[in-house]
Amino acid sequence: MDHFGIKDAFDIAIVALLLYYLYRIMKESGTLNIFFGVLAFIVVWVLTSQILELKLLGSILDQFMGIGLLVLVILFQDQIKRFLVELGDHKRWRFLKNLFRHDKGDSSSDRRKYVLPIVYACMNMSKTKTGALIVIRQEIPLESYEKSGDIIDADINSRLIENIFFKNSPLHDGAMIIDHDRIRSAGCILPVSHDRNVPRALGLRHRSALGISQATDAFAIVVSEETGNISVAHRGSLTTRLSSTELEHRLSLAMAND
Repeated sequence: MDHFGIKDAFDIAIVALLLYYLYRIMKESGTLNIFFGVLAFIVVWVLTSQILELKLLGSILDQFMGIGLLVLVILFQDQIKRFLVELGDHKRWRFLKNLFRHDKGDSSSDRRKYVLPIVYACMNMSKTKTGALIVIRQEIPLESYEKSGDIIDADINSRLIENIFFKNSPLHDGAMIIDHDRIRSAGCILPVSHDRNVPRALGLRHRSALGISQATDAFAIVVSEETGNISVAHRGSLTTRLSSTELEHRLSLAMAND
């Protein structure tokens, strides 16, 4: 402890902050048990290899660490992407991004003009209890999910959205993905959240919306086929029973930050 200084305190603070971000993301994605398992393995590895200096067991665990890191990267690539996006999208660094976006005002106004057609379509589908799931890309690309459905690549239009989710439409069961102010695809398959905190009354659309918001930073809108209620999932959080004004506000913020 005689050599403990400011650099050591800074080092511990950075590690603690990274672990906190990882903990939060793993908790939202329903893989918290794996997080604690990996953390326990690292503690055992440090004790045997660095502190107790058990050569045989330490060398075995060293091999597991080398392979295990590669396996974790493959298994949790979506969580790693989201972690890096959240790290880079923090409010402390946002002013740096703005320095290189001279057209921010124009692009934000262009994006906001697409908000109303989406809101109108959701309100109309809510009145008729037409189930819908609309995903809006943020920072993380959604190409792999777009390819799971049928490519459309059309302008955002309220009538087109309503026709795609019409009950007799072959694409109404899947998700619609909007990317860069275009309807890229429909009938897409999304990851399903296994979060136990989700009420049982909510169906597969809500769990899929929550799942894509946990795997990526996408903004998802759900119209319930049973109740007509409108819900929003973003950054691993699900908000239900939104009014048209609340939906417009949340959607405007999401598309402005895109």
